[in-house]
Parts: sequence; C-alpha cells; structure tokens
Amino acid sequence: MPKHKERRSKSRLKSSPQNPYIANEFKEQDAWRMFRIMAEFFEGFENLRGVRPAVTVFGSARTLQNAEDYEKARRIAYSLSKKGFSVITGGGPGVMEAANLGAHEAGGRSIGCNIELPFEQKPNPYINLPVNFHYFFIRKVMFLRYTSAVVVMPGGFGTLDELFEVLTLVQTHKIDPLPIILVDQDYWKGLGDWIRNTILGNRHYIDKKDPDIFHIVDKPEEVVRIITAYYRYKKA
Repeated sequence: MPKHKERRSKSRLKSSPQNPYIANEFKEQDAWRMFRIMAEFFEGFENLRGVRPAVTVFGSARTLQNAEDYEKARRIAYSLSKKGFSVITGGGPGVMEAANLGAHEAGGRSIGCNIELPFEQKPNPYINLPVNFHYFFIRKVMFLRYTSAVVVMPGGFGTLDELFEVLTLVQTHKIDPLPIILVDQDYWKGLGDWIRNTILGNRHYIDKKDPDIFHIVDKPEEVVRIITAYYRYKKA
C-alpha cells in the first residue's frame, strides 16, 4: 500500500466527533490479537501442566508483611505444600507473596501467575515457577484450570472478582465442584449473610444449596482440614 494511503487508512481509525466509539487503532485489530491470545494460552498450558494437585490462593496485594492475614496465608501455603499441593498465586505482593513464601519455605512448588500492568507489578521473590500474562482473562483461566481448591483471603475488587468467578463456574457446572474457603470470619461474615438473607432469602436469585458452595473459617488449620478431608472423601 502506498504510504499516503496507509496514513489515511490509519487516521480513519482514530476517535473523532463523528466516530467517538473507537478509542484507538489497536482495538480495530482484533483478528491479529487472536495470535497473541492463542500464544499466551499455549504458554500457560505448557508451563502449568503437571502442577496438580494445586491450591490457588487469592487475596489483597496491599496486605502488609506484619499483618495477621499475611501470616495466615503463609501458614496455609506452608501446610498445604507439606501435604503435596502446589501453591498458585497472582505472583505479586501482599497475600500473594505470603502464600508463595509459605510454599517456598516448605520446599514445595510455588507458582506465580503475574500480570503485566501499567504500573509494572513485579513478581515476588518466592516464586519458583513464574508464568507471565498480558490478559487478565487468560490469567484467570490458569488460576482455575489446574487447581484442586481455592483459598480466598481478605481483599478488594480484584479478590471479589476472582471469588465470584469461581462461585459462578461451580454453580453453573462449568468446572467440577471443589473446596472454596474464605478465611477470616470478621471480613467475610457480612458477605455470607447477605448471600443467604438477601440474594437467597429475599429475592430467591440462587438455589438453596448455593451458599453451601463455600466455607468461611478463621484458622489456617481449618483450611487444610477441609481440603484434605474433601479429597480423602473423594478417593473413598
């Protein structure tokens, strides 16, 4: 294509008063983006195959190292690693770092699915199997594709997004049932009550059995007990 025609073609892709819905040129090239998406899926599947059994730990990146939640996440990951589980996190700081630290201390497989962000989230130093992602949705597939259980520590919007995604996938039978454990009664009790009393009790937007998809506990030992008991029962 002649250069002057190429320039005109690109200029039509830019946002304008006549066409304000095109944010940038890159969004007009979805067909080409598919190659990057396919490559990222392939790399994720290749890197993570063979990690089962595994437990995914979600929680806030803002949790401080001296916080109780940090120590709980470390202890949970340490104990599960000692029982043969790989530990999968988002690879960043806070709860993710704590869980990777626990797995690292136990000599287990410590996996970090890090996401590329504008402010450059750096992987924590306790990962021995790093996997990097550009797309959030691919990263979320990898969190659950190879996991045998999900542990959810206190966190913000990202943690809630991850929690409700796995709840929805189990509820709709898109993935097999698995233990989903929310840690910290003080933090999660209000959400559990709202689900039972409002979503179910007042509106009937979910089935009676749906609140039983998850557990709310306080102690790391309870997390380990629920997960190990679940898989002992499945084998029996």
